[in-house]
Amino acid sequence: MTTRDRLLACLVAALWGANFLAIHIGLEHFPPLFMAALRFAVIAVPTVLLVPRPQVRLRWLLGFGIGFGTVQFVFLFIAMDIGMPTGLASLVLQASAPFTVLLGALLLRERLSLRQGIGIAIAVVGLAAIAVSRAQVAAVLPVLLTLVGALGWAFGNLASRLAAAPNPLHLTLWMSVVPPVPLLLMSWMWEGPAAGWDALRAAFTPAGLPGVAAIGYTSVLATVVASGIWVWLMRRYPAGVVAPYSLLVPVVGIALAAGVLGERPSAVELVAAAVIVGGVLLGTPRPAPVADDVRLSS
Repeated sequence: MTTRDRLLACLVAALWGANFLAIHIGLEHFPPLFMAALRFAVIAVPTVLLVPRPQVRLRWLLGFGIGFGTVQFVFLFIAMDIGMPTGLASLVLQASAPFTVLLGALLLRERLSLRQGIGIAIAVVGLAAIAVSRAQVAAVLPVLLTLVGALGWAFGNLASRLAAAPNPLHLTLWMSVVPPVPLLLMSWMWEGPAAGWDALRAAFTPAGLPGVAAIGYTSVLATVVASGIWVWLMRRYPAGVVAPYSLLVPVVGIALAAGVLGERPSAVELVAAAVIVGGVLLGTPRPAPVADDVRLSS
């Protein structure tokens, strides 16, 4: 993996880490399922009107949209709405990384080097240490819901890789066309037909502007920019090389939750975060110089 692509992967992790704070703010103004639908609808409408459909198989586009866009955010948003702490959510969702590596090995026959396996194992130990440290502040159900969301993200990762889109940004944008309808139907069934629209009307008042800003962040920066870069990286490298970088997300998420929301990390969590970073760095193999030149010229 080139230095440039490592930095891009770290940028994605930073944007996604801050996304949990935006979700926390948004859920103070919108019901969870309606907010998830609104997040993608903001992108879907201009995409259908202005962006050419990516030249990929429909099943991979739908798989990406259902796994990454629908399953992940249904369960994540509900979990955070019923009490999952913001910092802990950013941690538990990163189970998508080992899920992706495991599914890549099982379904795509991707081989893992010993160095990758050790690095990922170290990072997972760091995650486990933080999870044990934080277990006392979260009920079991929100944690389980977040893990299901992580599994949806992992399946979405593989679908985006199998799509092999010539233009990853177009794939990311069109992925956003898939979730709004099922999410709106679920919102109508479980949150009531008026709850979301009442919240949307209230958003366009001075008190509701933070909710609008949260939707803007989750839609543009977290979805279009970060997910677009992520899909591009997933197409360029094996899933086992890219996925471990998502383990950096909780480092950002926990730090922001501590600084803005007062969720104070313990000494164990800080040490474990350093272990995660070290595991990610160890688990990402360096390519040969010739391969770098070929990639950069392609």
